[in-house]
Amino acid sequence: MRRSLALVVLAALAVALPASAARKGTTVSLVAYSTPTVAFGKVVPAFQATAAGKDVSIQQSYGASEVQAKAVISGLGADVVDLSLQPDMQRLVDAKLVAKDWDKNKYGGFVTKSVVVFVLRNGNPKHIRTWDDLAKPGVQVVTPNPFTSGGARWNVMAAYGAELRAGKTPKQAIAYLDKLFHNVVSQDTSARNALQTFLSGRGDVLLTYENEAILAQQQSKPVYYLIPKATIQIENPLALTTSGKSKAEARAFYNYLYSPAAQTLFAQTGYRPVVRSVAKQFAKQFPARPQLFKIGYVGGWDKVSTQFFDPDKGVMAKIERGLGVSTG
Repeated sequence: MRRSLALVVLAALAVALPASAARKGTTVSLVAYSTPTVAFGKVVPAFQATAAGKDVSIQQSYGASEVQAKAVISGLGADVVDLSLQPDMQRLVDAKLVAKDWDKNKYGGFVTKSVVVFVLRNGNPKHIRTWDDLAKPGVQVVTPNPFTSGGARWNVMAAYGAELRAGKTPKQAIAYLDKLFHNVVSQDTSARNALQTFLSGRGDVLLTYENEAILAQQQSKPVYYLIPKATIQIENPLALTTSGKSKAEARAFYNYLYSPAAQTLFAQTGYRPVVRSVAKQFAKQFPARPQLFKIGYVGGWDKVSTQFFDPDKGVMAKIERGLGVSTG
């Protein structure tokens, strides 16, 4: 067990990025899930250009959300944590590394939003339009592994909830998940790795965050994306750790992430802003969907984490074992 925890820490440290410049002053450690790497590449220098961010170095680490949370618990230094899932933040609360009231700000503790989308190849040769199309014979789907990736769990709950929206029973919706995952040809450890797999030519459709689809388009990749009629609203939690709370610079960085300036940069890199005034400016870029639902619609994270993602008895554990995929 100790060896596996050490490997988790080493894995997280391996993707730690150096501060943008060698500065005298305080270092703030940011630990985040995999996809906001590009966004923080713009947000961090913008913060450092402010009076509060002058002479502050930001040490950054990115990886799969659950891996990052476990790495912080195992000793990876963190002052600010930006994760994919609320349950991963709860891990840090349970370890007494994040305060219980982390979600009590006016945004519910969330710093960005997104939705689950279909990323498709130009021309869409398989004519994929709906969730039902993903389970048809011959359609190859790319999605991360739900036992390592927060993004994958959002994908699972988006698919399940979409079936409920279509009038299916919970039993029928679970049967759909089984059919869907029999079409999955790659399960990477994180959403960012899954995007790279799809861009390398694997699969017909990628299930991922809307911001990942926008990133691919901004990089002029030969893909486009479709927001299904029924999909889930993704909410990404942000918190100061107990060590971060004691640093004025960490508190300043945390507060900056909710500023109109930072929220605009998040929006420009594909994330839906949580600050209402900024969200209004980007309303055309982020269209509403008629059957958008939140995690509460499918039972909330406390319920679905056990029902779907328990590594021994969960719905997805049974499906993955049937496919010979690890849930460890």
